[in-house]
Amino acid sequence: MASALADSLQKVVAMNGSAAHNPKLADLAKDTSNSHDTKARLTTDWGNKVSNTDDWLTVSTEDRVGPQLLEDAHGREKIHRFDHERIPERVVHARGVGAFGTFKLYESASDVTKAGVLTDTSRTTPVFLRFSTVLGSRGSADTVRDVRGFAVKFYTEEGNWDIVGNDIPVFFIQDAMKFPDLIHSGKPEPDTEVPQAQTAHNNFWDFQYLHSESTHMFLWAQSDRGIPRSLRMVQGFGVNTYTLDNDKGERHFVKFHFTPTLGVHSLVWDEALKLAGQDPDFHRKDLYEAISNGVFPTWKFGIQTLKESQQDDFDFDILDATKVWPEELVPVRYIGELELNRNVDEFFTQTEQVAFCTSHVVPGIGWSDDPLLQGRNFSYFDTQLSRLGINWQELPINRPVCPVMNHQRDGQGRHKIMAGSVNYWPNRFSAIPPAKPEEGGYLDYPEKVAGMKTRLKSKKFKDHFTQAQLFFNSQTPPEKHHMISALSFELDHCDDPIVYERMVERLADIDLELAQAVAEKAGAPTPTKAGKANHGKKCASLSQTYFQPKEPTIASRRVAILIADGYDPIAYNGIIAALKAANAFPFTIGPKRQSVFAAGESKDTGKGVQPDHHFEGMRSTMFDSVFVPGGSHIHTLKQNGRVVHWVREAFGHLKAIGATGEGVELVKMACDIEGMQFSAAGSHDVVESYGVVTAGQSKPESFKEGVKMVKGAKDFVDAYFFSISQHRNFDREMEGLSSMVAY
Repeated sequence: MASALADSLQKVVAMNGSAAHNPKLADLAKDTSNSHDTKARLTTDWGNKVSNTDDWLTVSTEDRVGPQLLEDAHGREKIHRFDHERIPERVVHARGVGAFGTFKLYESASDVTKAGVLTDTSRTTPVFLRFSTVLGSRGSADTVRDVRGFAVKFYTEEGNWDIVGNDIPVFFIQDAMKFPDLIHSGKPEPDTEVPQAQTAHNNFWDFQYLHSESTHMFLWAQSDRGIPRSLRMVQGFGVNTYTLDNDKGERHFVKFHFTPTLGVHSLVWDEALKLAGQDPDFHRKDLYEAISNGVFPTWKFGIQTLKESQQDDFDFDILDATKVWPEELVPVRYIGELELNRNVDEFFTQTEQVAFCTSHVVPGIGWSDDPLLQGRNFSYFDTQLSRLGINWQELPINRPVCPVMNHQRDGQGRHKIMAGSVNYWPNRFSAIPPAKPEEGGYLDYPEKVAGMKTRLKSKKFKDHFTQAQLFFNSQTPPEKHHMISALSFELDHCDDPIVYERMVERLADIDLELAQAVAEKAGAPTPTKAGKANHGKKCASLSQTYFQPKEPTIASRRVAILIADGYDPIAYNGIIAALKAANAFPFTIGPKRQSVFAAGESKDTGKGVQPDHHFEGMRSTMFDSVFVPGGSHIHTLKQNGRVVHWVREAFGHLKAIGATGEGVELVKMACDIEGMQFSAAGSHDVVESYGVVTAGQSKPESFKEGVKMVKGAKDFVDAYFFSISQHRNFDREMEGLSSMVAY
């Protein structure tokens, strides 16, 4: 507790100390109190100090308790406030986590926009980023298969700018009118209120078939991107087409991109399923942990831009949210970086009450005629009213850092006090007039519009399959394999034959082999003819394997070190030092959380090592890799079925596994199958086999802190860390080794 108190006080001091450099933190400091303040005393909401907060005022004696009195104002207030703590959760994106950070340009985009946040390279703009799942409730699990929301609020000098995006660049629908139908179909079915936070049910896939414009998007959702390893390893996309205008009065269409410097990585499906039960807060904890340890996640910020004259140059409509602008046709221009570097102080007032609007833009940024965006501009304003009230933009997390002055007044939850006798424009004082463009006033671009008043979209909107085929064709063999498995799982949970048989027909419009593989698993008739010919084109940037770190890294990777009494201290201490030097997070896992002693260490005089967790308290699913040092403890570990399962499960989930000395015996026992190779007992040779790295004998010099992560490395740490940096060994899966181990 003392440590927690010190950490909290240090955080508040750090917040106040950094406020001078971050205008949003300075703004929030005005409303921030410290719940660990030992000098403060408990009060009511009206400021009275409270002498007793445990017993209601009653008519009682020492021998008998009597009735409670309504005159106990403190008691009534305490229960009254508790009864009204909850506000309506978001209809979509209810499950979320957020953090503060900064945005910095390294290249001005003044050629296409006059927005200061995108042109002034001297600025550091405060941001708040909220990640979320889409379908689940606030209490649902983090690792379900779903789209992830990626919503950024930039607190710019000209006002708030919100990019309300996702981790997938397209969406299920072209027109906002269909949003209620889409979400109703994906939410729990209305008669039973199941399933929670998943699309594996009749209604969702019924809608997907009958609404063919969703085809491209559901492939993305069923790809590895639907189950990210970490929110720090997802891309962010603005999804919709926006506009930029510059000082010359020229307008460009734009798509916004955020690309993680850690690379784009995913869980495997069995792992995601297990984590949903074992640690439903896995992604939240992962984000908090990385930031708390100073390994700040970063994203490159990029733009794709097109001149107005290029709007009709493509075989797709650039305003169609179910389509990407392929990077081979419209390259991404990276101009800045977003960094998350501070966790929230309080979840409710910051992460839960933050509210985003696609209509929040600043001068130099505008909206296109994207029909999904147009509807979102209305919906996002409207949805805040039921959750937060009409004055939601006055809440500390939502208010801008620039001056806010207007004649909007009153309403529930009003905080701002406006002194003066007028609340309208024009007025006799010429007070608070509209700003001229040269004063920074927002100027709507004078777009020429001609057409008929009708419910109609361009002909190009009707093509629902070309880009779906392009996406599928662009996946690597492991990614295609995972997509087949994902679709097979989803349709296996549909019990209406009409639903899964139709969906197989739809898959035949994308790729015949895909449809045939899923049909076999789902129990549908196997199609023999493609619904539409596959054009065979590919786009490398549509595979998430395209987005890897610039250099191999294991920063923020979680490594479990399995030990018991009698472990090798040289290997144990060496690997921990090397992991920390590489900014990875080592965790000691033992049979208990009481001290565990190294080989040769006296239990009477030695201090031992206190494990972070015990074998039953954690699972391999919560770590990126497992390491087993040598020592006499291996005899104990080999007799522990849970420990053997730790290694086998990590192997089945394609993770890097490392072992030295006698530790190789345990790994070999757990996954000694045809095709695997291990270092021989007593050998100094380092053997890497499908991401399993072993050395029969460990030397102190093997555990150096200076690491060169390269393929084929001869040094144990170099080879082992390179395997971790590759995230998963998909050759192990594609060659059938992982399926030969029970996990």
